[in-house]
Amino acid sequence: MTTPYKLLVFDWDGTLMDSTAVITQSIQAACRDLGLPVPSDVDASYVIGLGLGDALRHAAPKLDPRDYDKLSQAYRRHYFAHDNDLTLFPGALDMLFALKAAGHSLAVATGKSRVGLDRALDHSDLRGLFDTTRTADETASKPHPAMLLEIMQELDEAPEITLMIGDTTHDLLMARNAGTAAVGVAYGAHAAQQLADLQPVFLADSLPALERFLLDS
Repeated sequence: MTTPYKLLVFDWDGTLMDSTAVITQSIQAACRDLGLPVPSDVDASYVIGLGLGDALRHAAPKLDPRDYDKLSQAYRRHYFAHDNDLTLFPGALDMLFALKAAGHSLAVATGKSRVGLDRALDHSDLRGLFDTTRTADETASKPHPAMLLEIMQELDEAPEITLMIGDTTHDLLMARNAGTAAVGVAYGAHAAQQLADLQPVFLADSLPALERFLLDS
């Protein structure tokens, strides 16, 4: 019999919220605004899940560090222009309530800022559902294990019964670094093979498949 995972920690963008395309396009538009080489869809989406500073440094490695604030402001301008249009993946809300009803503790570990996550929680009517959350401006960015370690410490849960769920290799590497199991979701930012290479306990090709696995765990 497998050990049940009591604590489920979700990434946000690309895992619960259908925001991968908007983030990718906003990074590209911000680079274009500053006259920088525009990263490809693959390169721009690769940085999703990292804190904004780390993400933009990867997306625009030739930019003078003194101009990263300008790039951040340009990114936020483009992203927030679509902020109110972003929605959870169909079925995500029902899945989260079903998991909560089944007795799971729920948390979020995201590369978003605290302001950004709070806005997203308000827009999706999820305030109060999660037992705790961590953002990249509050602690070390993925794949550093700090987010998961702090969540487990706060909720007094052991790594053996904690599961990280995310759509990027950054999520899965964070789980490995924190000593927890992980589930990869292949409908988000990173390709299924990239996720599979990190040997998650399950690779979900859709949100219904993710829900079935989590409710059976």
